[in-house]
This record gives sequence, structure tokens and C-alpha cells, in this order.
Amino acid sequence: MSWILLVALVLALGAALGAALLRRMELTRMERRLGERERAVRLGSAHAQLQHPIVDLTLCVGCGACVRVCPEDGVLDLVHGQAMVVNGARCTGVSACEAECPTGAITVALTDTATRRDIPAVSESLEAVGTPNLFLAGEVTARALIRNAILQGTAVAAEVARRAKSLDGRVPGEGAPSPESGSDGDVLDLVVVGAGPAGLACSLEAQRLGLRFVTLDQESTVGGTVARYPRRKLILTQSVELPQGGRLDRESYTKEELMEMWTGVARERDLPLRTGQSVTAIQRDARGRFLVRTATEAWPAKHVCLALGRRGTPRKLEVPGEDLPKVSYAMIDANAYQGRRVLVVGGGETAGEATLALAEQPGNEVTLSYRKDTFFRLRERTEERLRELVAAGRVRVILSSRVLAIREESVDIAITESGVESAWSLPNDEVFVMAGGIPPFALLEQSGVSFDPSQRPVAAPIAEQGSGLVRALAIGLCLSVAALSWAIWNSDYYGLPADARPMHDKHTVLRPGLGTGLMLGIMAAALVAGNLMYLARRSPKVHWLRFGSLRAWMTSHVATGILALLCALLHAGMSAGDSIGGHAFLALVILFASGAIGRYLYAYVPRAANGRELELEEVRVRLGRLADAWTGTQREFGDRARAAVAALVEKRQWRSSLPARLAALAMGQRELSHTLSELRAEGHAAGIPADQLDETIVLAREAHRTALATAHFEDVRGLVAAWRWLHRWVALALVLLLVIHVIVALTYGTTFTSGGLT
Repeated sequence: MSWILLVALVLALGAALGAALLRRMELTRMERRLGERERAVRLGSAHAQLQHPIVDLTLCVGCGACVRVCPEDGVLDLVHGQAMVVNGARCTGVSACEAECPTGAITVALTDTATRRDIPAVSESLEAVGTPNLFLAGEVTARALIRNAILQGTAVAAEVARRAKSLDGRVPGEGAPSPESGSDGDVLDLVVVGAGPAGLACSLEAQRLGLRFVTLDQESTVGGTVARYPRRKLILTQSVELPQGGRLDRESYTKEELMEMWTGVARERDLPLRTGQSVTAIQRDARGRFLVRTATEAWPAKHVCLALGRRGTPRKLEVPGEDLPKVSYAMIDANAYQGRRVLVVGGGETAGEATLALAEQPGNEVTLSYRKDTFFRLRERTEERLRELVAAGRVRVILSSRVLAIREESVDIAITESGVESAWSLPNDEVFVMAGGIPPFALLEQSGVSFDPSQRPVAAPIAEQGSGLVRALAIGLCLSVAALSWAIWNSDYYGLPADARPMHDKHTVLRPGLGTGLMLGIMAAALVAGNLMYLARRSPKVHWLRFGSLRAWMTSHVATGILALLCALLHAGMSAGDSIGGHAFLALVILFASGAIGRYLYAYVPRAANGRELELEEVRVRLGRLADAWTGTQREFGDRARAAVAALVEKRQWRSSLPARLAALAMGQRELSHTLSELRAEGHAAGIPADQLDETIVLAREAHRTALATAHFEDVRGLVAAWRWLHRWVALALVLLLVIHVIVALTYGTTFTSGGLT
């Protein structure tokens, strides 16, 4: 007995210590992620420039599927047991999270569409609002991804063909397009501007449909933005069919693979492609025909598809010496630069990748200059690799800096430190300016494209969908009513005592070991097995179960759980007794109840905690805006106030134990009052206006209260998390009992005793 007690004590204390350490690791990770989220909000990178994931906390069950499938690190993470957008600027719009979420809790959508003036107003058919027969396709529509570009380009060509056929009753036959002439027969059906993935898909589909068209591009080859990517750059995509070009069925391709595919299909199909043609104007006559002008030619057309992308022309620094031959705005092949002193200007992913590629070349001295004090648009793996090269001395990073002038053998740079700007000269051989591009909005507006938010179709607001309780209850009710109807129909049998049933006519059909009763038992076992396969489908390590969406698997998980319970109940003849089969049925009941209860506990408690986090984030933003308007000693007070609030939040939310937070409910007000009194005194000394000082104190008090509430919700969530372990152990017990029950049934057969099913 003493040995058993000692071993049990060691195991219990070891398990408790392990749980405590895991809990501390989880809290540390959440603190780090929320710190990154706070930094992203401060820098304006919490939301993506284009598409952005939006999480419905009423539906999220914290399974982590979205985090696992996201191709970009740091966009999503689990905070308080639910998904949260940490750094939306890193989102590439792949929408893998939306497709994989089993409860439909994530929607990837454009951000701030009601106010933004960089998104064109287009109809569902991608036609510019107010300018008939002018279409847009690809990234210019604010929809990222190669797949979207190909689908949009294909859709535009199909719509043009439909309209051309409706005008004269036939699709115009193929023919070599010619420049402007006076003959109406020389008017093209379509002019495609841009030969990126959208323009190329539009051209291929237009050719397939027999349209007379021409494709214009300012570059010397097809590919658009992809053609300007660095060598061997990995490009993410999704499965899509390129018209006349086969299927892109992989999740990623190198730049060279895509370029080879696109140039090959353009050459094989002999597309009417005019490269080196930069469109200068798109005019429209009284008959509604377009005239697309380049520097050397003009093309009349009934329809125009603008597939220009959003990058446009490279953004310049507008500094002396920028026209020197050593200045470039794209880096195609880093191997061409070795033994050089290189400066890269920019803070986006393109600048980061160029810096890494150049640093890998022998003899290079690489410096990265960025105007802000931290990176926020770099992918996490790029930023991590950059830190490694900085630590190794192979890259120098200069933040809060700007280029003043570019000279033959040097670059003048201004650096801001602690609010003081100083200038110094950097020896230099090559300069890569990667400060983004100027979108072709001027050409678009001149062509008749509107960016007025009021002219864009009103998108349905993305709102919380609820926990799904009504739908789940409706499904469960329908299945239960069906089972009840079956039981009532056969009540003359099920209503009998167990020892009287063998005499009934229906016994050979409804008994557990024969006929329908046996089939119900087999169905229950099969449904339990299928139900448990959902856990394997969620695991990223199980590849052979990757078919079907996780959402469909989640629906199946719920449906099979209910059906398994009902089938087992009818298999037991509505009388599960004190036996192995009866115990298995009891475990199934407990499993069903724990799953149903846990489903809503997982949603409600974490949602409350994350809701508090969002409130806390709003308090920080308001405090920051208030302090940013101050100068001098007032600005110093603002920094002190923010630091005091951050210290209060950190101490109560992350650095205290559960007993300490419980004590803070009664004693924390004293500490808070002391801190606020100090802040008020400093504010008066700094000359802060009374109303602004009062607002600062109110915000500090609100931040403290919200942080304490968030911490308490997190404590409750930690306790609720134990419910999942109960659910899993019951599932294991069910499987073991079910296996034993099946073995006993196969070995000895099934009989009824006075206690029910054996």
C-alpha cells in the first residue's frame, strides 16, 4: 500500500507540474502573439492591403486548422483558445483558412470597402460601373492570387463572346487583328491590356471562343508582375484550369516554371501578342467604341479588358542621383551581383527577399534601409532569416532612415534616433529601390473606371453567425423524432420486459443479435469508427485522409455522433442493462453529452476573453492617439502614461497567478489608485489640459479593469480546457468497451437477461 501511495503521489505531482509548465508556456506564447498584434495595430499592419481574414468568434472552436494550413507564418494564431488575426498585412489571400475551417468561422474578404478609394467599382461581370463594355481582371480588381486572375480573365472573355454573339447573332470568326482603320469591319471584338495571368487567360479564352482580339503589354514577355520576380522565387497558387494551357494543380511553383508554362502556351497558340506597347490612353467615341492608343499604334475595339495589375510603375525616391546607371527598381538575378557594396531601399517582402538573395552572393556587402522603425510587411520566415544574417554580420539593417542623395561611389542617408536626425555617407556600388509601385489609377480613371465607394455594389456585411445552436438542435430533433417514431411503431415489442420479449413475433427482427437489431448495432459501431476518424482528419500528419473539406468532416462528426447514439439505443432494444454492451452505451451517452456541452463552452468562454482583448486593444489605440497630439514635456508624459498602463496590464494579465488575481479583485484598487494619482500629478506638472488628463486617467482605469477581466476569463478557459480531456478519455473508454462487446458477442452470441443487453 505504501509503495502504491508513493508512486501515485509522484505521478500526481509530476502530472501537476507538467500541466503547470505547459500552461505557463501557453500563456507566454499568447503574450508574445498579442504583443505582435499590438505592434501591428500601432504600425497599421493589423489589416491586409487587399484580402484579410475575419474570424467569427461565435463559431470558432479553437481547433487550430486555420493556423496549420495558412501558408504565411504570423497571420493567424490561437489566443484564448480561438483564432485571432495577428498580422493581417502578411495575408496573401490564399483563403486556405476559410476553406479548411470546420465550422465556417473564417471569411477572407476585402477590408474597409465602404471607405477605400483604391478599389475600382465593378459589377458582378467585372464591368466598370458607368462605362459599358470596359472590363477589369486580375489584381487591379483588388483580388490577389493567380487563381483569381485566371478565373476573372476567363470570365471576361466569355462575357465578351456572349455580348458579341447577341449583337450580330454570331461570334466573329478568327482573323488577324489590324490597327485602326476607317472600316467598321476592322474593329476588334476585344483589346486585352496586360499579359499577366489575367490577361493571358483572357486572351486564350478569347481565342478559343473565336473572338478577334489583340493583347498589349508594356513588357517584352508575358507574365506581368511574376516576370519581375527574383530568380527561383516560390509562388503560391491554387488549383485552376488555364484555358488551352492545362491545369495548375500544385500549391506552389517557381517563377521559372510559371514563365516557361505561360510563354510556351502563348507561343504554341500563336496569340496576337504585341509586347513593348505601353497604353497611353483609352478613348470612347459616340457609338461606344473604344480606341486604345499606344505610343505607335491605335486599336479600335468594341470591348476592352484592363488586366494591368496594381503595381504600375516603380515608385521613385525623388532624390539627386536617382538616374545613375547603378540604380535599379527590380532584382531579377542576384548571381549577377558579386563582390559589390549594395544598398536595398524598402521594407516589404520584395525588398527583404532581394536582401537575402544578394547577401548569399560571395563578396557582397549588403545594407537594407527602411524609413520606419520596424518591419511589418515581411513574412515571418523572411524576417527570421534576415535577423540571422544580421547576427552573422552579412547584412546591415538601418531603420528609421531615408536616402538623401545617390552619388557615383556612395549614398547619403539620414538616420533618425531619439527624434534627432543625422546624416552620413555609405560607400556604395549598387542601389536597388524597392519602395513599391504607383498603381495605374490615373489611366483607369481616364478610361472611365470609378473608384467612388458609393458606386461599388454594397457587399453584405460580415456579421457573427451565432454558435449554430438552432441548426444543431434542429438536426438532432429530426433524427430523434425519427428514432422515436420507430420506437412507437414497435412499442408493442420495446414495451415488454426483457424476459417476455423472446415470445414476441418481432423478436427475431428487433433483438440485438439478429435482423434489424443486429444491423443497428453494426451501424452504431461503424458510426463510432467514422466519428473518431474526424480526429485523424484534423491532424496535419495524416495525409491519406486529406480528401473532403474539414467543414464537411465536422458536419459528419456531429451527425454520426447523434446517429450512433440513436442506433445504439435501438440496438439495445431501448433497455441497456448492467453489462459490457450497456456500459459501452453509457460511455456513448457521456461522450455525446460532453461533446455537446463542450462545444458551446469552447465557443462562449474564449469568445468573452478575446472580446476583452479587442476592448483592451481599442483602449491602447485611443490612448496612443491622445498622446500623439502632445509635444515636448507633454509627449514625455504621454509615453509615461502608456508605459504605466502597459505595466498594469502585464502584471495583472500575464505576470500574476490565479490567487493573486483573485486577491486583486479586493486589493487591486489600492495599487491602481496609487498609480493614477502619480499620473495625475505628472500630468498637472507637464501642463496637460484638464479634460485630456481626465480622459487619460479614465483610459488607464479602463485598461486595468479590462486586463483583469480578460485574465479571469482566461483562468476559466484553462479550467474548461480540462473538459476536452474528459471527452477524449471517455472516447477511449468507449472504444475499449465497444471492442470487448463485439468480441464477446462474436464469441458467445447475444442474449437477453433481466438486466437488458449482454
